This record gives sequence, C-alpha cells and structure tokens, in this order.
Amino acid sequence: MAAIEQTTPATPPANKAFSVVKGILAGSLLTIAFIGAAVWLSTGVGLLHLMGFMRNGGMRINVDQPTVVRQIQQLQKLETVSYTMDKIIGGARDNQYLTKFLAGDRILLVVHGEVVAGVNLANIKSSDVSVQGHNISLRLPPAEVFSTRIDNAKSRVYSRDTGLFSSPDPNLESEVREEAERQLQQSALVDGILKSADQNARNTVTGMLTGLGFTQVALQ
Repeated sequence: MAAIEQTTPATPPANKAFSVVKGILAGSLLTIAFIGAAVWLSTGVGLLHLMGFMRNGGMRINVDQPTVVRQIQQLQKLETVSYTMDKIIGGARDNQYLTKFLAGDRILLVVHGEVVAGVNLANIKSSDVSVQGHNISLRLPPAEVFSTRIDNAKSRVYSRDTGLFSSPDPNLESEVREEAERQLQQSALVDGILKSADQNARNTVTGMLTGLGFTQVALQ
C-alpha cells in the first residue's frame, strides 16, 4: 500500500513581510520629501508648510510688508473711471471795426471727449503700508485725472462762418478744441469722477489684498 504524503503550503518568514512594509514606508517618505523639496524650490513654501497643508487641508502663505508694497506698486496708474461726453462748443474771431458779416470768423464743433481718472499706486511708500499677521492697513494716494482728450475720429466741424473780407483763422479750431477739453474735464469733476475713481480703486485694492490672504483690510 502506497504511502500518501501531505504537503503544507509554506508561509513567508515574518522578517520578509516586515521588509516589504518597511520598503513601502521608506518609499512614501522619500516621495513626500521629494515633493516638499520641489515646492520649496519653486514657491518657497517648504516641506513644513506642505505637511501643514496635508494635515489641515489648507495652506497659509505669509506675505510680508515689502512684498505687499511691491505688489501694489506694480499696478502703477490704476485707471478706474472713464467719463465720456458729447458737446457742442463754439468760438469766434471778431473785428472791432467791421461787422461779423464782413470780417467775422465763427466756428461750431461737435466734440466727443473722454476723461480717465484713477489712483497712481506707483507712489505708494513703505510707510503707507502696515502688516500685522492677517491684518493690513494701507494709505491710498488721492484720486486724480490721468488724461482728458478729444476723439478726433468722432468730432467734427458743425458749421463755420467767415466774413466777406476775412479768411478762416488757422488757430481758431485748435483753440476751440482746447476749450472743449477744459470744459469736458470740468464737467467730469462736477459729476464726481474723482469720488468714483477713489471708490473703484478701493474695491480693486481690497480684492487684491484679500486674494493675498489678508482677512482684515483697512484703507485710509
């Protein structure tokens, strides 16, 4: 009668299983260290901030005062309001000895102009910015008019009357255009363009600083 041999499956040694687990842990630590080093080199956050992000589900980036000043200054002339207007304006050259019919020169212009206002943030100084943790205080420069111009493509001579014994004055039209620019800017100021420019600049700067991580923004 033949003998029947029974074989039992071999079990891996305990030390072999421990080596596998140790290898997995070592690989994970090396991966985390590599990612932390890459973040450190590219953004300056560092491994500790990365671990804080993984632990807390978020990352807090410290923004110091010089960095904030540079960020604001890079906005340069922040144009926040554009004021447009169509206006009819006239000018004349009269002769004190002859009537307008004989020696006068009159012109009417239909002008389309634009006034642009905002805040020049390039003038921000370090003393204008105070940073304390998540709180920031900033003194904004006053709003100002950056430019006033007449759009020649949308402006035209409406009428021109020249006396029988006179010729058109070559300087009259340019002088009327200059007066139109002056009146356009004055109208914009009366309508509160500087107040609107200041408020819009505050909204823009507040949004930028909030995006940098500040929770309390005080603008003066």
